[in-house]
Amino acid sequence: MNVFGSTRSSINRWNSKKPNLQLRRFSLSVFVLLFCFFFLLYLSSSFSSSTFISSTAFSTSNSRQCNTQILGLGEKFLFYAPHSGFSNQLSEFKNAILMAGILNRTLVVPPILDHHAVALGSCPKFRVPDPGEIRFSVWEHMLQLLRNGRYVSMTDIVDISSLTSYSSVKAIDFRTFAYLWCGVHLESVCSNEYNNLKQCGRLLAGLDGNVDKCLHAVDEDCKTTVWTYQSNEVDGALDLFQPNEQLKKKKKVSYVRRRRDVYRTLGPDSKAGSATVLAFGSLFTAPYKGSELYIDIHGVSKDQRISSLMKNIEYLPFVPEILSAGKEYIDKIIKAPFLCAQLRLLDGQFKNHWKATFLALQQKLNSILENANEPIRVFVMTDLPESNWTGSYLGDLDSDSNHFKLFFLKEHDELVLRASKKVMAVGHGLRWTSNAFGPGRIRNMKKECAPERLPDVLLYIEETVCSCASLGFVGTAGSTIAESIELMRKYGVCRSQTWTKS
Repeated sequence: MNVFGSTRSSINRWNSKKPNLQLRRFSLSVFVLLFCFFFLLYLSSSFSSSTFISSTAFSTSNSRQCNTQILGLGEKFLFYAPHSGFSNQLSEFKNAILMAGILNRTLVVPPILDHHAVALGSCPKFRVPDPGEIRFSVWEHMLQLLRNGRYVSMTDIVDISSLTSYSSVKAIDFRTFAYLWCGVHLESVCSNEYNNLKQCGRLLAGLDGNVDKCLHAVDEDCKTTVWTYQSNEVDGALDLFQPNEQLKKKKKVSYVRRRRDVYRTLGPDSKAGSATVLAFGSLFTAPYKGSELYIDIHGVSKDQRISSLMKNIEYLPFVPEILSAGKEYIDKIIKAPFLCAQLRLLDGQFKNHWKATFLALQQKLNSILENANEPIRVFVMTDLPESNWTGSYLGDLDSDSNHFKLFFLKEHDELVLRASKKVMAVGHGLRWTSNAFGPGRIRNMKKECAPERLPDVLLYIEETVCSCASLGFVGTAGSTIAESIELMRKYGVCRSQTWTKS
């Protein structure tokens, strides 16, 4: 028996296993240390997160309340959710000013949203998203505009300085409001730190319900409500427009539209009146079948203050930088009486009505040609790219230089870019801040929230040019842009012009 050989073999086997056991012990020690490290890191982040949440407008589900900073101001705010293109957003902005005036609340001025970034749907078909869904979509898009450096306030473009004479009309820029509402650092509002802002957006949208004395989310929309003010009818009466039997059966619609006085329902003496923030969904309205889709407030003879306000907000001009650019284009480029043609040809319903749109323009030009001694100057405002004019009536006009001379603006024209820079340099929007903001904070906000890209002001300059067309204006039937231009012409934006207006 080879005792030594057997023993050596056993020893060798033992020694060969020992390093593996030591390695396992070392690995276990490392695992325990890493586990402890990540556990402590988790506790730390959880603590930081909870500390942040408790300091903001939102908190845990057990205790949702307003940020003490916004409560301490003693102001009542009105937030709403605009949608669709600029003309619809401007219409809603006017309605928001009216509602804020009636309810004596400070209006949160929104940015100009991307065209159709948020869609309303169809009120006549009772096919619209819930107000909370619209509010949250708008909140998310507003933050996206900030994140991408494309934020342009409505009051950067539209001049509301004439409304300062109304003591009940107060406004606050959304960026300032978001700072107060969410309770975050100033630089967080206009930076990329948006993860936590999403939660206070949920609160503002009312997705988790109302919060006593903090938020009242208005969930009455065009499916159920038509807002009135000091009308001579019973509050809660049925509206003239109701879903018909076919719609009720086909879409299983069970809504009943009632006319409700906005002051009685949401004013100071109501439950909603105690909330620091009153949050509407869309404020879009339009005449429909003898009624209005959502807001039916017209003659208010009993309240002269509101009656006067309604007259003043019918037309809100563009800021001076926009108007000046439009008039400069006329004086330096067109240099003579001209016709404006606003031709919407590609979007929605308009792409199927080229013939009717061009026919109206052709008839107008033919009537002018009868007495023309030189080529007719025509300013063209259209969504049809110049490269696609060939084969259309626009192409025919462009090639007939003996009778017509066409003018049009482009986004990157020097005049347009210069106007855009001026608009951003002035920063009208941030003039509407809270009393809690001193000059220093406003300067910081302008610095932190400075846009990274120039705003697209082409549309507003085009509308200004068209409003000054002395030979007349031909617009696309049903276009809200055409309606805006007609309103500008009615209010005489270019009354100082020496040419004779048609």
